[in-house]
Amino acid sequence: MRLVLASASPRRLELLAQIGVRPDEVDPADLVEAPGPKETPRLHAQRLAREKAAAVAARQPDAYVLAADTVVAVGRRILPKAETVDEARRCLELLSGRAHRVDTAVAVVAPDGRRAERLSETRLHVKRLSPTEIDAYLESGEWRGKAGGYAIQGRAGAFIIDLSGSYSAVVGLPLYETVCLLQGLGWRP
Repeated sequence: MRLVLASASPRRLELLAQIGVRPDEVDPADLVEAPGPKETPRLHAQRLAREKAAAVAARQPDAYVLAADTVVAVGRRILPKAETVDEARRCLELLSGRAHRVDTAVAVVAPDGRRAERLSETRLHVKRLSPTEIDAYLESGEWRGKAGGYAIQGRAGAFIIDLSGSYSAVVGLPLYETVCLLQGLGWRP
């Protein structure tokens, strides 16, 4: 019962290790992650997780394939995975003092072709951030490549006033949903 993680995210590997799950292989799907026209944040996350799982399952037909995608959204607006300081600053300024949502979709494909997926929606509220706090966070570099320009498992954890939902989903993989999907399709460690 091989398990392949269709993600290069070290955070997803760490989360799986936290519950004693160690994939046999990491085989990231290489997809364009741009949202489709009028695609809502939750549908975007679900489509990407599904497409990642399918792409890797096509080249790993003898394995259970686990894929996920995390989207940070304010209303219907999908925030980017910040790649530049300016992009991260815009995300943090937008999130400052506001509620937002993190949608993380998980998809699993079994060796026999059966598929299952779940969506975890977490609501968060960020405290009002001062320019000094934003500058200090940007200097840390922690934001780089993170959806919404922040990593809750790091320094940005101190910015969160309230969280309703799955903490692990905000990090990148809702553990409860992941275990349910894997077990439901017959995977055993």
